[in-house]
Amino acid sequence: MDLTSIELPGSIITDIKVLDEEVRVRFEPAYLIKTMTGSDERTRWRQNIELVFDNGELLEGGTIDLPATCSGGDVGENIYTYRDMIPIPLESRGQAHCDLGVEGGSLRIRVQAEGVRLHREAMPRYIEHLRD
Repeated sequence: MDLTSIELPGSIITDIKVLDEEVRVRFEPAYLIKTMTGSDERTRWRQNIELVFDNGELLEGGTIDLPATCSGGDVGENIYTYRDMIPIPLESRGQAHCDLGVEGGSLRIRVQAEGVRLHREAMPRYIEHLRD
């Protein structure tokens, strides 16, 4: 099985929008790591994405100067919490949250919501092979 995930540390947060009860955290670019079945090598890709929280509330992060480099953090949906990464695909109803840090500051981006989904734009672009 091929696995793809977004690597939060190093991804660039360019915008945080609150529209009605929807909170969108935009990454331009987000860095994806792809692992292919039967291979020890991984590959790094880039793609613009939005992490969309439905019926959500921005608890903290409205005053962060953007763009900012993400230093990592948690994205959660129901009983799962993903640290420093987001699995692809991601779409879930129920309790959802994020708690992301930015490099060079102590401010956090915190969202609480009733659902989360990932919106990917265009096709991912290859960057490099990663060898251990």
